[in-house]
Amino acid sequence: MIFEQYYLDCLSQASYLVGDETTGRAVVVDPRRDVDVYVDDAAAAGLSIELVIETHFHADFLSGHLELARRTGAEIAYGEAAGTTEFPSRKLADGERISLGDVTLEVRATPGHTPESISIVVYEHGDDDTPWGVLTGDTLFIGDVGRPDLLASVGRTPQELGHMLYDSLHTKLMTLPGSVRVFPAHGAGSACGKNLSTETQSTIGEQLRTNYALADVDRDDFVALVTEGQPAAPGYFLYDASRNRQLRPLLQDQEAPAAITLDGLVAARDAGAVVLDTRSPEDFARGHVVGSVNVGLGGRFAEYAGSVAGPDDRIVLVCEPGTEVEAKVRLARIGYDQVVGALGDPYPAMQDHPEHVGVASRLTASALADVLVRPDRGVQLVDVRNPGEVAGGTIPGAVHIPLARLRLELDTLDPGAPTVVYCAGGYRSSIAASLLRARGFVDVSDLVGGYGAWTTTRPTSAPAP
Repeated sequence: MIFEQYYLDCLSQASYLVGDETTGRAVVVDPRRDVDVYVDDAAAAGLSIELVIETHFHADFLSGHLELARRTGAEIAYGEAAGTTEFPSRKLADGERISLGDVTLEVRATPGHTPESISIVVYEHGDDDTPWGVLTGDTLFIGDVGRPDLLASVGRTPQELGHMLYDSLHTKLMTLPGSVRVFPAHGAGSACGKNLSTETQSTIGEQLRTNYALADVDRDDFVALVTEGQPAAPGYFLYDASRNRQLRPLLQDQEAPAAITLDGLVAARDAGAVVLDTRSPEDFARGHVVGSVNVGLGGRFAEYAGSVAGPDDRIVLVCEPGTEVEAKVRLARIGYDQVVGALGDPYPAMQDHPEHVGVASRLTASALADVLVRPDRGVQLVDVRNPGEVAGGTIPGAVHIPLARLRLELDTLDPGAPTVVYCAGGYRSSIAASLLRARGFVDVSDLVGGYGAWTTTRPTSAPAP
């Protein structure tokens, strides 16, 4: 057996190549949209990719099934509950076995995260009594299970899906031998769960011992347990879940976005385009094009870009030289294809046109404490962390709006009030603060080092707002 896991850190997303070296036949499971890595590795191993299996209609990224089918001629397959798509697809029945030669795959219907979710049990030798591993999609993670409350399953309540998930775990996965390796579709940082591990593989036995969601509780308690404290889903999730059912243009991932001048960027911004500045928060704070939103490539760029821009928005990029293609591809992984230009070296242009340049205010924890003790402060404090983070503590008086919801809840804030935004460490707060400035808020700062810095450095005498 040839088995490869491909882990994409920026989306916490895992995909898989499984092949039989004796026959040269292979499948890819849950591919990302830029598919060169699968095609190249299969060719190097003498494998022919015959089948692309999707464990469900993904909401957090635009899958690469169409790109891979076009490149290899492979058939696309889903669980039989997947319903119709705009392209030909094979429906895999619960219990169906797929032989690649000696290597055999067994399909198990595991609804719950979505109604059509499946898991793929892998046998290194078809006559083995014990499976080698299981690809669990978004049903079972390392340390968590797939949340049953995402908008990908319109028309189903979290309770309905939660009961399905309970059954799938207890009758389809937890019954596997403890030695079976577990390979999920996501890891820590994904909004598809709240307690995902940084580990990318485990075993059924280890998960039975350590996974909080596999505790011995009844159905209703299980549903309450796995729906409580989930992170806010980025706005693009429903779009991607729908788009993954549809025919769409294929990714042309080697083409750089068109170069644009500063004047062209300003004109595009004034015509309604979203300007995404992909530099670090520190560089953005020192100088940026007025009206741009800072989403640094050094973090979870695509996910957070999808929280501040819509899938139909025209996008202009501001990049460090040489990163334009990377930024474009990472946006394309969530289906954001309308990148209309990129300013690839912003520094000379901004120096020549200071009238288009702004700076960002960033406060240290001590400076924020000083602001909050002033009787006339009137500060609007905004916490953009997720519910699970806020449960561990917050700055008293803060309004809680997760970053994924901020664009939709701007009208709950006062654009004329002095505003300070914070997150856990400073990356998300720079995004949020820049979004507020771009939307007309007049006095916005973000907290350097985030809540972590506040808890470790603020004076103990600082009163609550």
